[in-house]
Amino acid sequence: MATLSDTLRGLPAILQEVPLEDSSTIPVYELWHEQPAARAALIVLVSFLAAPIIDFVLVGALRVLARRTRTELDDKLVSSLHGPIVKSVVLAGLWLACDELRVWTGNDVEWVHSLIITLAVVIWLLALLRMSSLLLTALSTHPNRFVAVEERTLPLFDNLTKVGLFGLAMYLVIVAWEWNLTGWLASAGVAGIAVGFAAKDTLANLFAGVFIIADSPYHVGDYVVLDSGHRGRVLHIGLRSTRILTRDDVHITIPNSIIGNGAIVNETSGTPQYRIRVQVGVAYGSDVDLVRATLLEVAATQEGLLREPAPRVRFRTFGSSSLDFDLLVWIRQPELRGLMLDALNTSVYKRFAETGIEIAFPQQDLHLRSVPPGWTAGPPSAD
Repeated sequence: MATLSDTLRGLPAILQEVPLEDSSTIPVYELWHEQPAARAALIVLVSFLAAPIIDFVLVGALRVLARRTRTELDDKLVSSLHGPIVKSVVLAGLWLACDELRVWTGNDVEWVHSLIITLAVVIWLLALLRMSSLLLTALSTHPNRFVAVEERTLPLFDNLTKVGLFGLAMYLVIVAWEWNLTGWLASAGVAGIAVGFAAKDTLANLFAGVFIIADSPYHVGDYVVLDSGHRGRVLHIGLRSTRILTRDDVHITIPNSIIGNGAIVNETSGTPQYRIRVQVGVAYGSDVDLVRATLLEVAATQEGLLREPAPRVRFRTFGSSSLDFDLLVWIRQPELRGLMLDALNTSVYKRFAETGIEIAFPQQDLHLRSVPPGWTAGPPSAD
């Protein structure tokens, strides 16, 4: 009677040979070698199981290194790698599985490889776009270290980076599908001329957008008055258009070509203050010193005005019906212009009424040098 030890010693010999119906024996590894479909399925299964493990090990190690730094940029960049790494491992498994199936079936599966490369390009393109935006935004917050990248040039570099990444992605897709672009390039010259005429307005907007970003007549957050009459705060500067928010809380998108060809008044550029002017005319014969003192008193008691620069009064001109004065005051934000003008006009009118200063209004005097004979001031006769 065979013992357990004898059975275990004979187990390798039993596993090496498997009896078939024709009484022949084939090694087990040869049976596995003749089953490419099973190998392909196993490769796909292993890739799905290995994807989270590789992601955990690789991204986890990078996160440990990122925690040693003081900034949060590297943590955000590492977090952006989570999805692309998992998907790339799965796509690599599909690639290897397709090779096994090609050996088994003998069919050409190059189109499957091209499709897998295209998916990988799209996955990493989206990840790189997100990472480039994070990196450029972080660089713009340190203008002392990175002179070229700052808040006003951030949209330019962001758009150029996106264009470059899209161009690289298109090139990789063309190489993956092995497209012959010779014929396309030959006809691109003629098509380019036609497209240039058809899209001249779009091209004008693009070039104007580059010049606006380079010259930076205004930045995001500035309060501007355009030659077209639009007035509001800049929300976004793009290559094609600029978006502003008006005082009526309405978003207006203006093509850059219109902005580039007109005058731009930037009310927040330079010093962080904005001057407003209150014009008032008093009657002839008024005490100009009293008028000046009253206007300064109104400005001194009005809340919301800057005390430096100090309010000032200017006697501008002798008008046709009034003595014209300007009260000059400064505010912090251009949006407060309408509110401050309303408050100051109301205070000036009330204060002038209290002090007896007469606000002039247009009037004309009629002088008669001679009166025709027989003319009377009564009603005209029936004749």
